[in-house]
Amino acid sequence: MIQIQHTLVSLDLIEKYFVCDLGACLGACCIEGDAGAPLTQRESDRIAGVYPEIRGEMAPRAVEAVEGEGVSYTDPDGDLVTQIVDGRDCAFTCYAPGGKCLCALEKAFREGRIPDVKPMSCRLYPVRLKEYDGFTAVNMHHWKICRPAETLGRKLGVRAYEFLKGPLTARFGKEWYDELELTAREYLKQKKND
Repeated sequence: MIQIQHTLVSLDLIEKYFVCDLGACLGACCIEGDAGAPLTQRESDRIAGVYPEIRGEMAPRAVEAVEGEGVSYTDPDGDLVTQIVDGRDCAFTCYAPGGKCLCALEKAFREGRIPDVKPMSCRLYPVRLKEYDGFTAVNMHHWKICRPAETLGRKLGVRAYEFLKGPLTARFGKEWYDELELTAREYLKQKKND
């Protein structure tokens, strides 16, 4: 791990290659797993505010879940997460031809129908944040469904921190990202020389 300001960053973020390959994984990170995407209360409130606009794009069972239980819930670990359907699928998924899973929140935003309310945890994926007293841990989540992203990243020569520049900058600021980028370059240069 390396320290960047008030964060401890996993070396995986620097060492691993990563570029999402939606054509290969079909958006499996939105439909696999046992809990929804981590949220803040503010994000949950904002999603609830735009729900009427995206309701028509959601699956009927997802609409049932949201209208019966809300846009979010507290998972067994005590974290606020997006509502899920059948114990796994994010309620805010919709599908493109060929079975590709898309985010109804992002789709509606790109069409100019709602403000950008996609949760930061979704934008940062495969990065997961863990808040501790006085610092934030920035880790990569490793999951078999992201192997195509690792393969594409390696092929294109793009490291995870580079692929996630936009979301990391949005979450931590430009100065933080610039420090990460400089540290990553120096680390990789040193590693190559060892």
